[in-house]
Amino acid sequence: MTFDGFPEAALDFYDDLEIDNSKVFWEAHKDTYATAVRAPMTDLMAELADEFGAAKIFRPHRDVRFSKDKTPYKTHQGAFIATAPATGYYAHLGAPGFRVGGGFYEASGERLAALRGAIDHDRHGAELAKILGRLERAGWTIGGDRLKTAPRGWPKDHPRIELLRHRSLTAMRDYGFDEVIHTPGLVARVRADWRQVTPLIDWVTRHG
Repeated sequence: MTFDGFPEAALDFYDDLEIDNSKVFWEAHKDTYATAVRAPMTDLMAELADEFGAAKIFRPHRDVRFSKDKTPYKTHQGAFIATAPATGYYAHLGAPGFRVGGGFYEASGERLAALRGAIDHDRHGAELAKILGRLERAGWTIGGDRLKTAPRGWPKDHPRIELLRHRSLTAMRDYGFDEVIHTPGLVARVRADWRQVTPLIDWVTRHG
């Protein structure tokens, strides 16, 4: 179906869910979730699939088995398009509004070692630094999980030590409550932003 925008009811739903994250609330409002949140997110991702691929629409239930926080429902709706393991494009709707991003959210073992090797490489590492610099200048927030110090085996004075400390690396852009969220124009906005973040995703996909 065609994406027509997220209704105001989607943001109201998450405002209320943050206050009452209970099964009772969920059961009373699950139709609102289905029609105001999940269906529009599915339609949005379908309109972007021609260029970026098929998306995974995340389930609303939290995995609380190993968490101190036992609230049963996620307070946002995420969607992810994978280009490599734990790497790809992201979109997210919650009480604070809408946001998009891209990068990799997890790497360990051989893959993390490969990425750090590429960061260390004079040409590949400099290329990544330039990509991130362009994104920051364009208003993206660079984030991710990072070690507090240099990873084992790497000198603390390495010219790209800040990048070597990353165990995940993302670029995110918040739309907040921009009116475009409620219009079909969100498709073009997300498409343009995902194109901006594509060089980062391509770099990770090549070197990880």
